[in-house]
This record gives sequence, C-alpha cells and structure tokens, in this order.
Amino acid sequence: MEFSFDDLSNLHLDVLKEIGTIGAGNAATSLSKMLNRRIDMNVPEIKISEFSNIESILASADSLVTGVYLQFKGEIKGNALFILDVASAKNLISLLLDAKEEDDISEAEYAKFSELEISALEEVGNILISSYLKAISSLTGLSIKPSVPYFACDMLGAILSVPLIQYGETSDRALFIETEFIIGLDKVKSHFIVMPDIKSYTIILKSLGVV
Repeated sequence: MEFSFDDLSNLHLDVLKEIGTIGAGNAATSLSKMLNRRIDMNVPEIKISEFSNIESILASADSLVTGVYLQFKGEIKGNALFILDVASAKNLISLLLDAKEEDDISEAEYAKFSELEISALEEVGNILISSYLKAISSLTGLSIKPSVPYFACDMLGAILSVPLIQYGETSDRALFIETEFIIGLDKVKSHFIVMPDIKSYTIILKSLGVV
C-alpha cells in the first residue's frame, strides 16, 4: 500500500518524533566530543507540514537566515535543511567557539560570516542532519548516504526555494523539526526540515513495521 499523508496517524508521528529525539541525542554527543564541552539538545516539536506553510511558520520570506543544505541518497532519498536566523547563528557560533560577539558593527557586517564561522555552522548542520539520518538507518537497517553540506546566508524565501525546486515535484509536505541547543544556561532554537520523497516515507514506515 502506497503511503499517503492523509493516512498519517498519531503512531506514525510518535515514531518520527522518536527518531528525531534519538538523532538529537546522537548529535549532542557528537558535538560534545568535538568541542570537549557539554551540549544538550531536545526536540520540542515535530510535525508534518505542507511545504508552502513552512515559510510562514519560520518567519517572513524576506527574513535573513542561514541555511545548511544537503541531499541524501541510498535506499531512501531526499533533502535536508538546517535553518537559523542570523542572530541565533551568531549566538550559537559564539557559544561553540567560546568567542564574544561584537557589539559595534553595522547590520551589513553583522550578516557576514568568516570562513571559520561558516565552517562551524556547516559542521553543526552536518552533524545534526547526519545524526538524524543515522538514527533512521539504525532503526530501519536502510542504507542512507548524505552529500557534502552547503552553507548560505540569504532571505528565507531564497533558502527554501532550493529544496522546493527539487522536492516539490514529488510531494508537497515535509517533516518539520524544531531543535533546541542547550549550552550551559544558554538555549538556541533552530529548525530542521527533512524532505524524503513520498516513496521514502513508505519505505521508512514499512521498515519500522508501522505501515
């Protein structure tokens, strides 16, 4: 039986949320080891949303955000995107690199990222996305191979247009995950969008025995 989003039950959502929670735990462990400091993560919200609604859930189309994007292939395929608004991205960088944010800089300069900062965000995005894919792979036994991550700082509408062009032909919905980094007393909220094609949802849920 072919999977339909209209048939998505609370059980399916619980399974997908559990995968997200496991992936977040794996990502926190990987980041903690890499930086030699305690980092926790949780997943306050996970839902299936029409892709056209994601823009309004996050912010307006002209909001400036950072995005780390990659594709994944193998027994399932699709795209994944890790999104932070610029202020959150700068805050996360300062926490990860233990560096103080600059106060007296112009808005244009604030939206610029050094090679080190871009590398740090790419690595965080790559770890988060790869941890989620590894959680799927571990629970289902499916082979999944992520591509090299790509960083961009642009308007939200432009960032979302990249996966939409590739993904919109196969489905109109995506898995939307709110993720929270907890570093000491600081919390940084981010958003993580996973877009398996429609056939991949069927494969995942069948492999988990819930379809």
